[in-house]
This record gives sequence, C-alpha cells and structure tokens, in this order.
Amino acid sequence: MKKISKNIAHLRHLRGVSQEYLANDLNITRSRLSSWEEHRAEPPIDLIVRLSEYFNVSIDSLLKIDLTKVNDLRDLLKIGGNRILFPVMVDGEGKDLVELVPIRASAGYLQGYSDESFIESLPRISLPFTDSGKFRGFPIQGDSMPPIEQGAYIIGKYVEELTDIKDGKTYVVLTQNDGLVYKRLYNKLEEDGTIHLHSDNKAYYPYQVKPEEVFELWSFVCSLNPSDSPISDLVYNSIQNLQADVAELKNQRIA
Repeated sequence: MKKISKNIAHLRHLRGVSQEYLANDLNITRSRLSSWEEHRAEPPIDLIVRLSEYFNVSIDSLLKIDLTKVNDLRDLLKIGGNRILFPVMVDGEGKDLVELVPIRASAGYLQGYSDESFIESLPRISLPFTDSGKFRGFPIQGDSMPPIEQGAYIIGKYVEELTDIKDGKTYVVLTQNDGLVYKRLYNKLEEDGTIHLHSDNKAYYPYQVKPEEVFELWSFVCSLNPSDSPISDLVYNSIQNLQADVAELKNQRIA
C-alpha cells in the first residue's frame, strides 16, 4: 500500500487540483486526504474505488504500480474503462523495444501482466519495423493457427479499445478463463455482446468471450518462427493431426 500514497499525490498534481479541491470532490476532510498522501494512513477500500473512478485509473495501478513515472495521463493506456501504465521502452537510438514473454513465464502472465516488476523483468529486443506504439512478443503453443509453429513468437501491438478489432484479423488475447491465446477475431459486440474467437485449424471450434473477460488485446505485427519448415509441410502436418483426431473419435464411437 506504500505506492498508493505517492500515486494519489502525483495524480492530483497531474489533474492540477489542490488537496482541498480533491477532498471536497471525495466528500472527505483535507486532513484525511493529507494523511493518505503522507502515508500516515491508508484509504479504505470504498475510497480506493472512488479514487480509481475519479482519476480513471485501475485499482491495480493505484496499488501496485509507481505512477510517478507518468508525466501525462495520456501515457496511460486503457484497459476497459480504466487506464494502466504501459511505459514504452526505447534503445540507445530511440527505437521502440519489444518485450518478450518467455515460454516459462507465459503461464504466469495472467497474474503478472499488471505487475510492474514482472513486466520490467521481461527480456527486450529491437526490431526495425515497429513504429510508434507498445509492442510485446508472446510464445505460441499448440497447432490451432497454422502455419504458426509450436514455439513461435507473435509480435503484437497493443490495442486500447475492443471496438478497434478488425474482423478476420489475428490477435493475441489475454482472457480471464483461457489466459493467452492467439486467434482470429470477429467483433460481435453489437450483435450478441461478445467477441468471437476462431482458430485457422478447423479441428478447434470457435468460441465467444464477453468484453469484461478480455484483459489485454494485441494486434498481429509479425511472427518469429523457430524453424525454416516450408508452409506446405506445416499445413500438411496440421491436416495429418486433424485426420488422426477424427480417426480417434470414430474409434471411440465404435467402442
């Protein structure tokens, strides 16, 4: 809870309001607000929620992230209706760096995606074709999206709004129930209130997620494959796997 005291004071300065002004908006005394900013006391959960709504910043960000690194609220990217810190890292030449989520860390990404120390620990690489924005690389597991191979990396660019989804394009999605997935998306928010996720491997059925279940969205920029296998071989292997699955289902029915 130590970070929240600095965060409250810093966000208040960014908003350009005095302690008295903010205290009045929160319907509390100035001395109570001052005790939070000086870390002599901690705000109760109901007022943490109100502070989150007031500054339009996620509760996780208020509690876990050092927001004093932000000099402009526009540097905070949106997740749902709130904002969270996504510092854009650059190399010595000012080029944007791409963070890579190692395979061993991908299982814990759902818990660590909003953890500042977790994100800062990720390795980084420089790529020549990344324009301005926030980029991250994710390891791909399984065979649901040929010709992307097991162990390949998808480099994605952060997408702030679900309404920016382009139907039929591929995205890395962090969801509440499935963690990290790489799928072809279709925006059906107006039709049925969900996002439709499709695999290119037809052995996997499409499914839907509600917008509140989506924590992060990254649009495809490029892929880094671990081998030089021809696309035809990859597609052939995918078809072979599909045929084997169908044969197994038939055998189960016969049994």
